[in-house]
Amino acid sequence: MNGPTRGFDADLVLIGGGIMSATLGAVLAELEPEWRIVLLERADGLATESSGPWNNAGTGHSGFCELNYMPDPEDGAKPIEIAEQFRVTRAWWDGLIAAGRLDPGFLHTTPHLDVVFGARDIDHLRRRYETLRGHPLFAAMEYTEDPSVIRGWAPLVMEGRGPESLWGRVAATRHPGGTDVDFGALTRGLTAIMAGAGGEVRLGHEVTGLRRTFAGWSVRGRNQGGRFDIHARRVFVGAGGQALRLLQKARVPEVRGYAVLPVGAAFLRCSDGEVARRHEGKVYGQAAIGAPPMSVPHLDRRCVDGADHLMFGPYATFSTKLLKNGRLTDFFATLRPGNLHVIAAAMAQNLPLVKYLVTELAAGPKKKFAQLRRMYPDADPAQWELIPAGQRAQLVTPDRRRGGVLQQGTELVVGSDGTIAGLLGASPGASTAVPIMLELAARFGAGGKGQDAALRPQTNSRIAS
Repeated sequence: MNGPTRGFDADLVLIGGGIMSATLGAVLAELEPEWRIVLLERADGLATESSGPWNNAGTGHSGFCELNYMPDPEDGAKPIEIAEQFRVTRAWWDGLIAAGRLDPGFLHTTPHLDVVFGARDIDHLRRRYETLRGHPLFAAMEYTEDPSVIRGWAPLVMEGRGPESLWGRVAATRHPGGTDVDFGALTRGLTAIMAGAGGEVRLGHEVTGLRRTFAGWSVRGRNQGGRFDIHARRVFVGAGGQALRLLQKARVPEVRGYAVLPVGAAFLRCSDGEVARRHEGKVYGQAAIGAPPMSVPHLDRRCVDGADHLMFGPYATFSTKLLKNGRLTDFFATLRPGNLHVIAAAMAQNLPLVKYLVTELAAGPKKKFAQLRRMYPDADPAQWELIPAGQRAQLVTPDRRRGGVLQQGTELVVGSDGTIAGLLGASPGASTAVPIMLELAARFGAGGKGQDAALRPQTNSRIAS
């Protein structure tokens, strides 16, 4: 690798050792093999926050089962958009696997299902299915109201319910081409691709500030040796919950008025392999009336480090930290005179969310397990443990009409001069990482002789269905 542009320590600094930085680093290893890329991670390992396998549900989000993507069953725009973005991501992964550059152990094909009860939810699911089934990416989706068929698809969900007269009608959809993803293993694999092309990974390096220089950025922070200062031509802030704070410190005008709300989660986990192997897939239900979309219950089969597990949740938790290993002052450090009214307006418009969070926080172990048993009636408490998951920063953006809007998903923010960018928000960002990072690579001016190699996996790889 040639050195960086004269006068700079790095052509690009990646802040954060999660899936987003790893994806951008691997993309640029192909597009710009002569760039010097330095990844800085505050922890002593990669993927210790939201990208870690137990800090998320491991769903390759593709719109097949996420009912919260489609509150209006006649409007399939969002799940179709997510499915198309995931198709690009999956094709790129498949291309790297086929080329022998990425270990496929992080990826497992598994059905994605919805199972709902009662006339209201059945009508919604049926109309959703009718809207989506004409799109090629959803063509393999099946719909049924036959309990015996659903019992074959999701035996743990149906067993132990007693006579049908006790629980009424049921309906389900099933797409066989869903995925379970170990984003931690994927992050490490993609980072290895970047490092193999000459990129540098520095663990135990916490970035505390960004300052614009005459032609780039001074990236400052601390490590075990004291302080460091790296002069970079470009910066990507992929620091999860800390991204907004760092962009604020960098005085990036594009985030003026932006805010975040800390949202934590926990899951119940069963590591009994015999139980896990009886549940093939990820089964999503419908949120209760009045509950926010993020409360959708789901029972997921997970494969982590070659072992099968079940996870159920999510259960809301609360902390003013914006990272799982963050500080209690994190949230308060993001507050500005220009975003206080934005947060207040968003919370006022989402009172069901506030009520849900308060109710969840007050729930004891028995109530939490009762929620699991509504989906898996025969669940044995002795086989399950409550585990903390990742801490996320839900994005709130200013809005002229509404004051502030609580956003689902992620938003890529790029400075006007194209030298700094950051990713804000939460799920399904990891599943749509590749199209997001290809867009950012173009905004950073990447291209040249490595471009064809980087883009080929998108166009030549076939998506499993």
